[in-house]
Amino acid sequence: MKHKIFNRSPFQLAIISGILIGCAFPPIPGVTAWFGFLPLIHIWQTQSPKESARWSFFAAVIANMISLYWIGLNSGASIPIVLVSMIAAILYLGIFWASLGWLIAWIEKKTFNSLSVIPFLWVTMEWIRSFGPLGFPWANLATTQTVFLPVIQMVEFTGTEGVGFWVLLINVVLYITLRGQANKRNAIIYLSILFFIPWIYGTVRLAKYDFNEDQPYRNVAVLQPNVNPNQKWETSYRNQLYQLMDSLHTEAMAMEPDLVLWPEAALPVYMRVSSKRHQYEQQVIETGIPILMGTADYSRDSNGRRVYNGAIYMGINGNEMYHKIFLVPFAEYIPLSPKFPKLKKLNFGQANFTSGSAFTTFPIDSIRFSNLICYESSHPMAARGFIQHGAQFLTIEANDAWLQNSSGVRQHFELARLRAVESRIGIVRSANTGISGIIYPSGKVAEKIQYGERTVFMGKVPLNQGMTFFTRYGSVFAHMCFILTLIQIIWFIRRSNPS
Repeated sequence: MKHKIFNRSPFQLAIISGILIGCAFPPIPGVTAWFGFLPLIHIWQTQSPKESARWSFFAAVIANMISLYWIGLNSGASIPIVLVSMIAAILYLGIFWASLGWLIAWIEKKTFNSLSVIPFLWVTMEWIRSFGPLGFPWANLATTQTVFLPVIQMVEFTGTEGVGFWVLLINVVLYITLRGQANKRNAIIYLSILFFIPWIYGTVRLAKYDFNEDQPYRNVAVLQPNVNPNQKWETSYRNQLYQLMDSLHTEAMAMEPDLVLWPEAALPVYMRVSSKRHQYEQQVIETGIPILMGTADYSRDSNGRRVYNGAIYMGINGNEMYHKIFLVPFAEYIPLSPKFPKLKKLNFGQANFTSGSAFTTFPIDSIRFSNLICYESSHPMAARGFIQHGAQFLTIEANDAWLQNSSGVRQHFELARLRAVESRIGIVRSANTGISGIIYPSGKVAEKIQYGERTVFMGKVPLNQGMTFFTRYGSVFAHMCFILTLIQIIWFIRRSNPS
């Protein structure tokens, strides 16, 4: 029996799926992800591999246009460049959906039994998509579920790919139920069990990681200055900016925190070599309160001058630098330019930063912490690397003002919640124009300053109490899904073509 929802052309089905999946990303709660793949699954089941790839690509373009439109709002570059960047990103990400659609339809054509492999293939696709200079885990389905805290508790074991597996599994079982391919009563029971297991498990885990003041923590004061990032570099505004940041910093110091956190590239200077640095160093000596400040940095070697997006830590025992490792492609550097320096001559309005190489940790009294700079918080392996090097809490410095007051700002904050749960670590975020806040190891948001506000606040940031499975072993779940995918495909093909 065919449910009436499927009595539509592939064109219509692709549009429906694209809209439902695109609308599942923040700031909209991701309910539609639970059934948004149904039309697309029907395409995978009924169309040829070529048609399936085409309509999957079309659905991806719609979904990514809805969820990632904010790439085209970047006020730090010219309109033609940001529009080209947005279109290129959307088309690039569509290739992964198209490849997935082709493969599922090919398996269906060969074996008539592709449904069981779909969740495994989706995880494999998300995992592969995270590699290389164009890796983009931001678009993983886990981002759609962050508002449902019990659901994302699984990521401490499975990584974000586990949430994607669950979402696709729900869609597949729901598809089987609607198509009448199984006993309806049993199908509904199975569907209910699959749906509620993460909620029950997650609720139990939430209680375990609910923070209380008997656990170790540090007080961190956070600056959200709400400064126009373009105006910041104007010479005529410089003295006014210094006065603003100094007043906010004085307010933060009066709170007597264990650390003061500034946002990314807070002042238009190379702080490590600036005379302005001495003022803040003296304050650290007088108060005993260290500062972590986002700043550009540079070095010189035989290959010339290298510029970094970084952070300077002014501590009791001196200063330390961190240079951002995971740079934004085509915004902070040109992919492959480290190996082919001539690519830097291409002008897309990018910064041409050099990537850092060390997972730096900073000492604060008896413990150490680390800092993620902006886009790095979308990469699970960045946070994991710092924690493996001894970080007991994480800071995030960001400047989301480039994205304006868009969905991208909200999505970026939600990604920090995934990092907190993956590693069961406290995270404090300072964003120039917002959203700043403090996130507990459960993913619960303790403090949240909305976009466009200028303020200073202080909160308690819990320390991690050891490595989680994900922090210790990485994407084991994704590796298993990849292996099981290969085993299933081989088994299906051999069964359908007996010798």
